[in-house]
Amino acid sequence: MPQAPDTFRCYADTVGDLKDRRARKKAQTREQIQRVAQRMFAERGFETVTIADIAGAADVAVQTVFNHFATKEELFFADRAEWVDGAAAAVRSRPRDVEPLTALREHFLGTVRLYLRALTEPHMQAMVATLDASPALSAYERELHHEAVRRLTAALIEACPEGNSAVTGAPPSVTLRTSAWLTASLWCAAVRALLIEQRAELTDAVGAVEAAVAVERLAEHVLGQLAENPTLLQCCPAVAPQTAEITGWPAAARRAV
Repeated sequence: MPQAPDTFRCYADTVGDLKDRRARKKAQTREQIQRVAQRMFAERGFETVTIADIAGAADVAVQTVFNHFATKEELFFADRAEWVDGAAAAVRSRPRDVEPLTALREHFLGTVRLYLRALTEPHMQAMVATLDASPALSAYERELHHEAVRRLTAALIEACPEGNSAVTGAPPSVTLRTSAWLTASLWCAAVRALLIEQRAELTDAVGAVEAAVAVERLAEHVLGQLAENPTLLQCCPAVAPQTAEITGWPAAARRAV
């Protein structure tokens, strides 16, 4: 097979190098914007800092900021919202012999413990103070919570044989979709109640240690109960529909012979 001329190979290498340099430059710019913005949010509060302020401090154009981040809220939560996909990833990546809810329990217990430890760090306390002081950020956090529920719902459906459309050739049943949504909502709400709704106590200088001990103990109990009582998530074949003769409908004259 004839080889490409040296000129073409050099051109390809040059184009590749240019793409790599542009990608690195783009990543560096994004990191710079993010670092500057999050520092300014911590120092001045989220509401008072504008995109123009961030662009000026980062020495970039306002449009450059928007090229990387659609909103200020997205900028604040950049690299701080891995938890949105965490539960779904735990279900999808579990070993084959581990039940979905067992994987969820282990994931969320780990999340609770990591979060409680993180709240003892000054930079995390500053972030939480900024977040809780901003109605816009609190609203965005609730949207992220809803997205986490949606992703977990999809993962739970996939974990059930009936939910694998590639195998069954049919979409998941209403029963399975609803059960998965209720299950995901219940688990995510429990963790939100344990952590997000208790942030004031968990960051209080006086009672933080006692609150953390109580939250971890409650997490072990509540998540254990949820894992041991999988009454909502029914990973089983759909119930067969009743026949016309049992229901009495349609009328005898219209029933198939």
